[in-house]
Amino acid sequence: MKSNQQLGIGITGGTLLSVIGQLGVHDMLRTALLAAIGAVVSFTVTWLLQRLWRRGR
Repeated sequence: MKSNQQLGIGITGGTLLSVIGQLGVHDMLRTALLAAIGAVVSFTVTWLLQRLWRRGR
């Protein structure tokens, strides 16, 4: 069982390192910016819908 865990960790680590090697800093910054914008929009829409729902009751 221990060798299976080591194999899985090795495969996962190698995959992550190869993906990180393919991405540039510009791509990572753009992804982080888009994720932040998406989180703000999601929060705002949820907040507005809750206010409208409470006002309608």
